[in-house]
Amino acid sequence: MRTRNMISFDWAMKRLLRNKANFEVLEGFLSELLRRKISIKSIGEGEGNRTGKDDRTNRVDMLVEADDRELVIVELQYYGQDDYFKRILYGASKAITDHIASGDPYSSVRKVYSVSIVNFDLGAGDDYIYHGYTSFKGLHTRDELQLSAKDRQLYAKTLAGELYPEYYIIKVSKFDEVAKDTLDEWVYYLKTGKIRDDFTAQGLDRAREILAYDNLTDAEKKEHDRMIHDRRNRDSEIRTAYSDGEFKGKAIGLEEGLEKGEAIGFGKGEAIGLEKGEVIGLEKAVLNGAREGYPLEIIAAFTGLSIEQITEILKRHGLL
Repeated sequence: MRTRNMISFDWAMKRLLRNKANFEVLEGFLSELLRRKISIKSIGEGEGNRTGKDDRTNRVDMLVEADDRELVIVELQYYGQDDYFKRILYGASKAITDHIASGDPYSSVRKVYSVSIVNFDLGAGDDYIYHGYTSFKGLHTRDELQLSAKDRQLYAKTLAGELYPEYYIIKVSKFDEVAKDTLDEWVYYLKTGKIRDDFTAQGLDRAREILAYDNLTDAEKKEHDRMIHDRRNRDSEIRTAYSDGEFKGKAIGLEEGLEKGEAIGFGKGEAIGLEKGEVIGLEKAVLNGAREGYPLEIIAAFTGLSIEQITEILKRHGLL
């Protein structure tokens, strides 16, 4: 079966899918994921859609407004982040507050769907697609709270929990590349950058037309290839930095730790590592990463520290 090479989905989101003529592609993906027909009214900028020098290492956000006024956040994340679950909660909450005017009634609050496509193993679980939602259950009867007849007419929903944000997490790295249904056909493309000719998922026909690598201009091919090359280099840098930080940092940190006789900790003197050398080694890895110009998210990825801990270290050394 023929398999066609396509451009990377994050590049497509930035360069092509915001064009109204190409909405069909994203509509197809969202329709397969949400299991109902999605029609896009407009696509806005997400807070992660950056165009600066760190553009290729940060996630790509799209804020989709459907014809029914519901909002869908689509986010790609390539590198691990220890507070990512809270980040997607914040993103959904911000979308709600940003789309209600002061003085509007609470009935104007929009329904929000958050779709996170992650290329790292987020959380602990064996599946590659997870769905999170709010459910109100009776403590004694275990029945699910439904809306009243009046509320059903007002919101066009049945259950109280349907008014609240819903979350989808697609862990691309966990997918085994065996497409069992049409949604899997999309996940196959997200992971491999390829679409097979026998795939029938909504939106993929249009994707074959506009996302084929061979259809790009020479200038677009160079830009796309540079992005892929830079990402691979950054992946290599992260692995190298982690390795260097682990071995060199432990060695230097252990020596300094023995000289000082105490470990450098965080907060109220709590040490992160079990060994004094490990703690000092992590701090040195943070400082080295900052001096090399790495974004905080990248430093967090190869040290395992939170953004808050990294910020505290940098402030303590006058680097922030």
